[in-house]
Amino acid sequence: MPSRVRNFIIGGKCMEEIKQGWKKRISWLLIALTVVIVYKMLDNFSNVTEWFGTFFRILKPFFAGLLISYILFMPCKKIENALSKSKLKFVKKKARGLSVIATYIIFVLIMVIIINCIFPVLKESIVELVSNIPGYYETLVNKYKELPEDSVLKSDVIKDKMTELSNIDMKQFLSINNEKIIEYVKNIINIFSGIFDVFVSIIVSVYILLQRTAIMKFLRRFARAIFKKNTYEAVNKYFTKANEVFFTFISSQLLDAVIVGILTTVAMLIIKVKYAPLIGFTIGLFNMIPYIGAIVAVGIGILITFITGGLGKAIAMAIVVIILQQIDANIINPKIIGVSLEVSPLLVIFAVTVGGAYFGILGMFLGVPIAVVIKTVLNDWIDNKNKFRDEQEKLIEKSE
Repeated sequence: MPSRVRNFIIGGKCMEEIKQGWKKRISWLLIALTVVIVYKMLDNFSNVTEWFGTFFRILKPFFAGLLISYILFMPCKKIENALSKSKLKFVKKKARGLSVIATYIIFVLIMVIIINCIFPVLKESIVELVSNIPGYYETLVNKYKELPEDSVLKSDVIKDKMTELSNIDMKQFLSINNEKIIEYVKNIINIFSGIFDVFVSIIVSVYILLQRTAIMKFLRRFARAIFKKNTYEAVNKYFTKANEVFFTFISSQLLDAVIVGILTTVAMLIIKVKYAPLIGFTIGLFNMIPYIGAIVAVGIGILITFITGGLGKAIAMAIVVIILQQIDANIINPKIIGVSLEVSPLLVIFAVTVGGAYFGILGMFLGVPIAVVIKTVLNDWIDNKNKFRDEQEKLIEKSE
């Protein structure tokens, strides 16, 4: 072998060894840096959590804008499809922009109707309810005292709670002091801050709706760049499934809440229940949280009706609401959703409980769709594992 060729091969091997050595050094350096970063994060855990908390508070308007655009996506898409079929070139060319404008005009009109027609009624009921709390409180305590001693409601636990309630001075509890004034001032500041956040959220949602195709295209390109083909296909599959589940759940729960709230309010007005709009609104709002929300809202409504209208009115109200809940569960909700989310009541209760414990009201609301997605991924994983095991067992049987 010529010396030049031999030197070239030896030089190539040396360069390869040098590259491998540098790769090992860089890998160990990255591992060391990761260990140091993790140690520092654990050592300053409170500061890290505070930093993340501040970071997410800053991004809150962007998350809100994403949620708004997500809710308005379907009506916006349907309007765009209708406009794109127009014979006018300008309308067809600007279909997306016009659809976004039309969607927000409809959205604003709905909000104006809610603010001008629904909020005043709710405000009147809330103000009247709060002002009458001392009288209702005394009525509740007196009715409890009138119960016979052998009543189930006079157990030791309930007696202790009623004693605690009896010791509360409702006038002092509802009175205004310096601490409350400071709290009111803080609330006013938060309102102005909230208005700014709402403005930013709306702007963000508009841009997301306008540029949704480019955003999705970028996300798909990014996913294909960092994942292998099989992983990318799995991510795309579960992302599509998650999007379908979340949109179906959120849109259906919002529409269902409106229908249930209206039906309950009308029914309460017919049987002449006091604070009917407030009770109907509360039941509709809480109905967005599956199972638990409806139970809590109905319980609150029965208690208010019992205090304001007596036992007979409370029983009538309970019967009517239970009938409406059954109609909703068996007729209205399935019609709205169209297809079942294929989740058992036990899993729903578990998801709502865990989500509420860790993330509050938002966790209770989003716990169910997240549980459905996790269930789908887990079922696919189990099926694939069992399929692979069955194939291995067949191969073993053939070899024997």
